[in-house]
This record gives sequence, structure tokens and C-alpha cells, in this order.
Amino acid sequence: MSDDLAVDLRDETLKWLERARDLYAKCQGDEEYMVNISAYISDSRYFLEKGDLIRAFEAVVWAWAWMEIGLNKGFIYRTGS
Repeated sequence: MSDDLAVDLRDETLKWLERARDLYAKCQGDEEYMVNISAYISDSRYFLEKGDLIRAFEAVVWAWAWMEIGLNKGFIYRTGS
């Protein structure tokens, strides 16, 4: 992976990881669902620390997807603004 691509991927992952953490902090609902989202957020941070940028990005995408689906299907809901 080129250095420019790696920097872009890291920056994009960090941006979405911050958004995912912010949204997660405003949600509650099905406990098992929330645990899975939290695990993907944690995995993303872990892979970032290890320099595995592809898996870090994949994990944050999964976290975001679980939250979007959970919100749309009513498994979780926003508690604040």
C-alpha cells in the first residue's frame, strides 16, 4: 500500500471511528446488539494500533452498519441529541 493511500485510509478510519463512538454513546437498546457494536468499535481501535488499516476500516464500517440497521429496525434508539 502506498504511503499516501495508507495515510488516507488511516484518516478516514479515524474520522468514522469518532463518528461511530459519538453515535454509540447516544444509543441504547437491545443489550446483545449494543455489545456487538461496541466490539466492532473496539476491534477498529485495536487494528489501528497494530497498523492493520484495512481491518480497522472494515471494523468501523461494520460498527456503523450495525448501528444504522439497529436504528432503522428499532433494535436500538437514540437517547439524546
